[in-house]
Amino acid sequence: MREKVQEALNKVRPTLQKDGGDVVLIDVTSDGVVKVQLTGACRGCPMSQVTLKEGIEKFLKSEVPEITAVEAV
Repeated sequence: MREKVQEALNKVRPTLQKDGGDVVLIDVTSDGVVKVQLTGACRGCPMSQVTLKEGIEKFLKSEVPEITAVEAV
């Protein structure tokens, strides 16, 4: 599942990079929780939680249905 998640993140990454940010996959737990680290402009952005939940999480769940949640670490 980790490989599927990484492939999906690679599809999201260019959009984040356009705004000076990025996302790094840290872990995928056995119960489907994806742990990521937001970097660059995303790291301190007040909208990062919205980006994480409404953007990254929704997209990952559509690409990899086994995902239960996405968390920033």
